[in-house]
Amino acid sequence: MVRKLEAIADATGRLVAWFTLLMVLVTFAVVVLRYAFNTGWIAMQESITYLHALVFMLGAAYTLRHGGHVRVDIFYQKLSEKGRAWVNLLGTALLLYPLMIFILWISWDYVSESWTVLEGSREAGGLPGVFLLKTLLLLMPVAMMLQGLALMLRSLDLIRGKRDG
Repeated sequence: MVRKLEAIADATGRLVAWFTLLMVLVTFAVVVLRYAFNTGWIAMQESITYLHALVFMLGAAYTLRHGGHVRVDIFYQKLSEKGRAWVNLLGTALLLYPLMIFILWISWDYVSESWTVLEGSREAGGLPGVFLLKTLLLLMPVAMMLQGLALMLRSLDLIRGKRDG
């Protein structure tokens, strides 16, 4: 089960890598169009914001999977493998899960209202899918909780002395 959960984060990470490349290419195109041809489109500029949000919101679980989030390593790095497993288990259960549940709870009405009206850009010529962008507020905590579950299960295995997750 741990491997399947981690595979979700890894697949999302590969997708985010492509979104990052696309974001760079679109940004380059916007700059070239603006400064070389004195033209541009609101939708193209907004797409950079959408891609930026995708990269950060969907990349969070992948970053957690690979230990890339910022942490205070003053004590953590000096702990044994079992001690780090305890910190990961308790940190996920007591910090990550409550925060992700709060984000889901606080975002639910905001996102559902956006879907109700199929909210679009406020700018003329902007992208019509603002409701899709806001959906990331629900997808990110779900992805983080799935990866958090994998981290907790892997930590429990280490605490129990099992080596293969």
